Amino acid sequence: MTDIGFDGQVAIITGAGGGLGRQHALELARRGARIVVNDLGGSVSGDGGDVGPAQSVVQEILDLGGEAVADGNSVATPDGGKAIVQTAVDAFGTVDIVVNNAGILRDKSFHNLDQQMIESVIQVHLLGAFYVTQPAYQIMREKGYGRIVSTSSNSGVLGNFGQANYGAAKMGLVGFTRVLAIEGRKFNVKANAVAPVAATRMTEGLFDGLMDAMDPALVSPLVAYLSSAACDVSGEVYSAAGGVISRFFVGLTPGYYNPNLTAEDIAANWDTIRNEEGYIVPEDNTGELSKILHTLKSNS
Repeated sequence: MTDIGFDGQVAIITGAGGGLGRQHALELARRGARIVVNDLGGSVSGDGGDVGPAQSVVQEILDLGGEAVADGNSVATPDGGKAIVQTAVDAFGTVDIVVNNAGILRDKSFHNLDQQMIESVIQVHLLGAFYVTQPAYQIMREKGYGRIVSTSSNSGVLGNFGQANYGAAKMGLVGFTRVLAIEGRKFNVKANAVAPVAATRMTEGLFDGLMDAMDPALVSPLVAYLSSAACDVSGEVYSAAGGVISRFFVGLTPGYYNPNLTAEDIAANWDTIRNEEGYIVPEDNTGELSKILHTLKSNS
């Protein structure tokens, strides 16, 4: 069994002042990583700010004998993202790992969402990942090594009532991850995503009777593996909940072919189109294109 370690590596973990991010920071620190504990210190809805939570986690890491610095910049602006990465460079000289974990909730049924609710959630979850990862990616690309782990959600992959803003941002991170995996391939920069389910202040009240079973610490081993040099996959999404690790993936059915296709023909063959038997899992869009071209050539 391979030991997973991070001796000398530098990890930025956003939203690490509590919940999942805190557990990720502690897990990587125990394994030798030097940590930038980023947290704005705001409320679940993103209001306010206090560097106290980040500093508290830094102290926990120092007490473990590790190395860490606190950062209170917001991920939601380009300047904030650059400043977070600069904190890592100033303190430790480089960046090897980015864990995009920062997030807020502003749940409301779709017809009641206002502009601010939509934009603020997308700003933190999706744009925040862009703003932090891009300056870190430049460093990773230049030195030929990096690991990026972004936090998606089953609300994005599967949908959830009252979370159109959150779900859109979280599924956006899947596309973000897939593209980074493709572009980072020749630079040994791997990008993956996690879709965690855990008892945190953002899910308070959802797991009555199962709070202990849904310990956020049970998500962090997956983040540690995906952040490590031992991880040889890229562009994938993994569910983590209560000690259960599973893979989400996009499958493409064999489908139905007719060179004289009409809407009525589609309606008549709808069950065939939707039939999941014999599906493939394309690695990227060329996988879909290859399947289409194969079908066309086979029927020409």
